[in-house]
Amino acid sequence: MSVLYVVAGINHFVNNSFYERMIPSWLPSPVVINYLSGLCEIIFGLLLIPVATRVIAAWLIIALLIAVFPANIQMMFNYKHSGNPQLWITIVRLPIQIVLIWWAWIYTRS
Repeated sequence: MSVLYVVAGINHFVNNSFYERMIPSWLPSPVVINYLSGLCEIIFGLLLIPVATRVIAAWLIIALLIAVFPANIQMMFNYKHSGNPQLWITIVRLPIQIVLIWWAWIYTRS
């Protein structure tokens, strides 16, 4: 799980334009939000490694997954409005968030 979040966080810096387009237009500073969420993923992923910080890291990941859920919905709408043939991926991604929250929740059990 740690590797997943660290790699995903790094990807926010490598493919920043992809993530910035996902951020709902009603939120300010998509560049800042993208980098901040990527940094959080990296830090929270690393905090999963030590046993002493694992539980708090899991709760922080759950909070982050809930906070970024509107971006996943925005991405689905963007794909729908543009006629992107990969719309189905964005639809499948929504329930995957629930699985990721459940997976992080497992780590809250020390």
